[in-house]
Amino acid sequence: MILGNIDGIKNSLLEKLEEIYEMKIPKYNVITEELADIICNVTGIINREISVAIDRRGKVISVAVGDSSTVELPLIDVKEGKLAGVRIVHTHPGGNSRLSMIDISALIKLKLDCMVAVGVNEGNITDITIGFCGVYNNVLKPELFGPMNLHKAMDLDLMDKLKYIQDAIKSENIKEDNSERAILVGIDSEESLEELAELARACNVQCVYSVLQKKDKMDTALYIGSGKVEEISVIRQRLSANVIIFDDELAGSQVRNLEEVLGVKVIDRTTLILEIFAKRARSREAKIQAELAQLKYRAARLMGLGSVLSRTGGGIGTRGPGEKKLEIDRRHIRERVYDLTKELEKVRKNREIQREKRTNENIPKISLVGYTNAGKSTLRNKLCEMAAPNDSAKKESVFEADMLFATLDVTTRAIVLPDNRIATLTDTVGFVRKLPHDLVEAFKSTLEEVIYADLLLHVIDTSNENVIKQIEAVERVLLELGAGKKPVILILNKIDKAEVSQIQYIENKYKTLHIVEISAKENRNLDVLLEEICKDLPNNLKRVEYLIPYTSQSEVAYLHRNSKIYEEEFLEEGTKIVAEVDDRIYNRYLKYRV
Repeated sequence: MILGNIDGIKNSLLEKLEEIYEMKIPKYNVITEELADIICNVTGIINREISVAIDRRGKVISVAVGDSSTVELPLIDVKEGKLAGVRIVHTHPGGNSRLSMIDISALIKLKLDCMVAVGVNEGNITDITIGFCGVYNNVLKPELFGPMNLHKAMDLDLMDKLKYIQDAIKSENIKEDNSERAILVGIDSEESLEELAELARACNVQCVYSVLQKKDKMDTALYIGSGKVEEISVIRQRLSANVIIFDDELAGSQVRNLEEVLGVKVIDRTTLILEIFAKRARSREAKIQAELAQLKYRAARLMGLGSVLSRTGGGIGTRGPGEKKLEIDRRHIRERVYDLTKELEKVRKNREIQREKRTNENIPKISLVGYTNAGKSTLRNKLCEMAAPNDSAKKESVFEADMLFATLDVTTRAIVLPDNRIATLTDTVGFVRKLPHDLVEAFKSTLEEVIYADLLLHVIDTSNENVIKQIEAVERVLLELGAGKKPVILILNKIDKAEVSQIQYIENKYKTLHIVEISAKENRNLDVLLEEICKDLPNNLKRVEYLIPYTSQSEVAYLHRNSKIYEEEFLEEGTKIVAEVDDRIYNRYLKYRV
C-alpha cells in the first residue's frame, strides 16, 4: 500500500512503487541502484517527494508519496537509549539533496538509523546526502555526509557506522539538542549585525557565525549573491547551525528560495523582533498588539494564487468540495485580525478617555522615548521613587533589564515636579533600527502617548559606540508618528560608563538641543533633570489671589477640588486664597479676584 498523497497518480506508477515492497535491501547498504532508479524515475514524472522506510534487516516497511517539499513518515517506536532501527530514503524533486530542517528534525527526534536525501532533476540523480545521529558532549546532534554520488553512497558501510553510534548512545547519558544555533547574514554594516546578534540572544538563540557581504542593494531572489549562499551552506554544515537569520525583511519568495538552497530554517530581522515582542508582552494590550503585527506579517507571506483561490465571491468556480488549506489559513488570519483590531479599538478609546481627563485637569504630559535598552525604564522607576505624590499608593515598578525590548507595556504615573506641579510620566516602547512597519502600525495606540505629550525626554545610551545612529533611528520613528517637532530634552544616560570624549562629541553635535547628563542607575543629576523639566514643560496655569465672601463657601470647596492652593487665610471679609488655576476657573472666579 502506497501512503500519502496519491491523487492524480497513474496506476502504472503506483504499481511501480508497489514493487519496492518486494525488494530486499542489503543491511550494510544505505541505498541500492535499483531502489534509486525507481524512486528517481517516478519523482521525475510526478514532481513529488517519495519516501521509503527500511528496517535493520533490509525489509521495506513503507512507501509514501508527498508534495514537492514534504512527505509523511511511518509510525516509528522511539525507545530510550536506542536507535529506531529504521532508515528513511527519500527524494528531493528540486535537485538539491541537502537535508532540510524537517529532515534533520525527524532524524534526531525519531533517532533514525539514517536519513538519506536523493536530489532528482528530470528523473536523474544529481547527488545524495546522508545524515546520522552523532553524539557530542552527551548531546544528540546531526552528522552529515555529502553531497556525494550514488556509488560513494553505496560504498558506505552502514552497519559499521550504526554500531559506533549505538555504542556511543549506550555509554553516555544522551540528551536531545533543542537549542537553536544561528548564522547571521547582512549587507548593511558590522554594527547592524551586532545588533541582530543581540536580538537573537534575546530569543535564546546562540550565534555561531556572522557573514557580511557589502552590496548596494539586496538580490531579489536570494538577498545575497548565489556564491555567498553556497559558502554559507558549507559553513552551516561545518558548524551544525540550524537557522540562518538575515538582517533585513525578506520577501516570501526569498525565504523559500534560500531554504531550498540552504536546507535549513531561514528567518529575517522582522520575524526576530516580532518573536521578542510576542514573548515579552505582559499586558493585554501589548499581547494584542504583538499578535496583530505577527498576523499581518504572516498574511503577506502566504504563498499561493492570491485572489484566484478565493471561494467567497459566488458564481462559477466558487462551489465545490470546500476551501483549500491556503484559503482557510487566509480566512482564519483575516478573522483574527478583525477581532484583534476591534479589541484594540476599545483599548484605544479607554486611553483617549484617560488622556482627555488629564487634559481637562491641565496635567502636563511627559513621555520617555529612546532606543531600546537606553535606560528609559530605569529612569522612569527612579523619577517615580523621587517624585511620587505623597497621597499616592506605592505602585509597582516597571521591569528593567540590560536587554533589548525589556519593556513593552506602556505605563503612566504621576510625579510632583520641584515647582509643585503634578505631571504624568509615560514610559514607551523602545525603538530600534529597521523597526517593522506592521509593528509601528500595531503599536500606534500605545505610541499615541508620544504624539499628545507636552515634552519628550529622549533617553540615549551615551556609552554605546553607535549612539548617533540610534538617535537618528529614534528621530525617524518620531517623524513617522508626527511627533518630530515636539519640545525635547536630550538625556545623556549612562555617563558613568561613557568616555568623556564621547560625551563631548555628542554635546557638540547636538548643541542646539537642551541636553542633560545623568546616570539613572547611579542616581546622578536626577534632581537637575527634574529642575530642567520644570523649565521646559509648558505652564498653562495662572497664579491668582482671591477673596471669597463667607456667603459663597461652596466656591472655596470647588477651588480646593479643581486647583492647586498655595495659601489660605480667613479674614474678616471672607476667605483669602492664593491658587494656581487654568483658564476655565480663572474666568469663572474673575469677580472674586483681588
